[in-house]
Amino acid sequence: MKKFLICAATAAFAIAGSTPTLAQTAAKKPAARTAAAKSGGAVSAARIGGKPNLNGIWRAMAPADWNLEPHDATGSPAAPELLGALAATPGGLGVVEGNMIPYKPEALAQRDKNRRAAPKADPEAACYLPGIPRATYVANHSFQIIQAEKGDMLFAYEYAGANRAIFMKPVEVPPIDTWMGTSYGQWEGDVLKITTLAQNGMTWLDRSGNFASGGATVVERFKTLDATHLDYTATIDDPDTFTKPWKIHLVLYKNVEPNAQLMDFNCVPFADEVVYGDLKPKDNKQ
Repeated sequence: MKKFLICAATAAFAIAGSTPTLAQTAAKKPAARTAAAKSGGAVSAARIGGKPNLNGIWRAMAPADWNLEPHDATGSPAAPELLGALAATPGGLGVVEGNMIPYKPEALAQRDKNRRAAPKADPEAACYLPGIPRATYVANHSFQIIQAEKGDMLFAYEYAGANRAIFMKPVEVPPIDTWMGTSYGQWEGDVLKITTLAQNGMTWLDRSGNFASGGATVVERFKTLDATHLDYTATIDDPDTFTKPWKIHLVLYKNVEPNAQLMDFNCVPFADEVVYGDLKPKDNKQ
């Protein structure tokens, strides 16, 4: 825990580089900063601790949360007489390599059952934690990567205030299943590889009922394309659900606005009617 807190504090210090105090310090020692940048040192804007600097606020733009597979635009899945086009589903080219998720027959039947029960049955409607990889693209909410010169990393998500620690060490057997699983990171050259295990199997992958079991292994890779774009892939290996491992591919975009920050999206109060509506007292008025 101590190492993790040091990591977060150091990364926060690096992110805050536009503050007057740091700016004044930098102005006093430009030669030292230039030398460090040339040598790939920790203060380089592009690299930190000799690795790509992924610090920042990122967002997926593709409509993957509505359906990972290719899909046409459709009307609102609920209350179209009230919502009209406001809740319509945007069309998408799909982010699954090969276009189709390779379900086993019984798992495909479960996917179809989920789809018929949506949107109310979607865990997102109840503001449950999204799991991995859905946290990356859920409703196109932003997320923040906090990376220090060394040690563990932190991913903080706008949706539901979710977060996960990335333990920078070899993969282990997690002690317990959770909504977000347990994530282990390592660098493959300049590519950040994250392996997530022990999710609870209660999450969906999108609003169309696609899912994986609690036994799934999710391997994500983050690769810098340039200063403001990341190439993102997630490979899902789940022999209980799929006939073979399969992969999604997204481009992540960095928020470069000067006031960029994660906004509060505490969705628990928004989900009260979905989660507890059946417990409300009945109106017995005639």
